Amino acid sequence: MVEKNTKKVLSAQRSGGIELYFKRIFALMFGAVGLSALTSWFTIYGGGIRLLVNEGGMSALFYIVIFGGLALSIWAQVRAFSLKPGTAAALLALYAVLMGFGMTPLICGALAVNPLSILYAFVIAAIMFGAMALFGYKTVKDLSFLGVFLMMGMIGLILVGLASFIWPLGSTFATIVCLAGVLIFALFTAYDMQTLKRAYAVTSDDTQRNQLAVLGALHMYISFIAMFQYLLSLLNRN
Repeated sequence: MVEKNTKKVLSAQRSGGIELYFKRIFALMFGAVGLSALTSWFTIYGGGIRLLVNEGGMSALFYIVIFGGLALSIWAQVRAFSLKPGTAAALLALYAVLMGFGMTPLICGALAVNPLSILYAFVIAAIMFGAMALFGYKTVKDLSFLGVFLMMGMIGLILVGLASFIWPLGSTFATIVCLAGVLIFALFTAYDMQTLKRAYAVTSDDTQRNQLAVLGALHMYISFIAMFQYLLSLLNRN
């Protein structure tokens, strides 16, 4: 089965269409990253940070944005192949804005403590993302066995994140969680890259390929942003 899929992948590569397919994925993904960055910048320097943080800690709006973004991402993935590509891309943009708004307190805290850590976290995340994406694209090893473990790991990270809103994590445990988060989403990058490559080979409908490209951009965006946030948290653990 794996050899059969590999042959289809190679055939699709020779057609040249797969390059355009991945260009669309990464154009959408990096566009979403840029949109998140602009949203965070305007939120911080436009005074919007006051809407997310108050004297008692995080405001109700912060939790609405975080949980709203999580719900939107899940819904968009479930409905990916029933939405028009343009609508799906608009939802990706909306999700990127919510994420940019929601991670503003983390970035604002890093600016106050160690501004260079933002650059370091971004560069390290970009290098890791690029390396793992290339590995996922080039490797002939079947990475599908990682799917269940990565999904379990991501659910675990979400549960730990939810619990931390009530019970603050200890320094050592928080460091372990950050390291685990970086590892899980780095592996997710390679796994999703290979999955998207194989999905292209077995999909011939242009509309479905465009839908798949938006879904792939969402997955890649989530992995990159998650790595960036975990690295930024790790660099500012003190």
